[in-house]
Amino acid sequence: MKLLKLDACVTASNDRDADALRAKTKACGTLLINVMSSPGAGKTTLLSALIRALPQLDIAVMEADIESDVDAKAIEALGARAVQVHTSGMCHMDAGMTTAAFDAIDGPPPDLAFLENVGNLICPAEFDTGAGKNLMILSVPEGDDKPLKYPLMFRESDALVISKLDARPYFDFDLDACMARARKLNPAVRIFPVSAKTGEGMEALVQWLLAETAAWKEA
Repeated sequence: MKLLKLDACVTASNDRDADALRAKTKACGTLLINVMSSPGAGKTTLLSALIRALPQLDIAVMEADIESDVDAKAIEALGARAVQVHTSGMCHMDAGMTTAAFDAIDGPPPDLAFLENVGNLICPAEFDTGAGKNLMILSVPEGDDKPLKYPLMFRESDALVISKLDARPYFDFDLDACMARARKLNPAVRIFPVSAKTGEGMEALVQWLLAETAAWKEA
């Protein structure tokens, strides 16, 4: 009897596609950031605030949703290029899908491209999209215990944005405990507590993005 380990085959193929996309974005000078979170954590709201805060960068956004084009229209209204990706029920983006979305961006390669992954705290962390950086968003209303419940995404992220900071007075959210739990899983993770609504904490995130974009082009 033959035993076929299909999961390993699929993962290996995706890893090859991911490495190829990273090489491609490196060659054209585009930093691709994979943005992951649960539904409703504020991905589009944060990206909209970053587009407004970074006029010096040419930014494009790839919006991955099971259905609809609501988020892509919101991004285009800000003057940024957007590509809507419908995953037809799939709970994550893989490297092949991300490559197709990146290739669909009109015009010259952007300085910074965001992949707004499907809202899900499990599957997106399991697949390398070919991004140069992984950024996770955790919103205050979700609770400070999410690092305990979904450790893989925290381990795989280069940066953690704790969003909706303005909602802290209304929720039992221990910011220090959340950051400590995230750093226990991933000591190197950069953490940015922010409110896209009020602007609190946004400057540090903006400066990190500027530095990472410049470093990607220079490396």
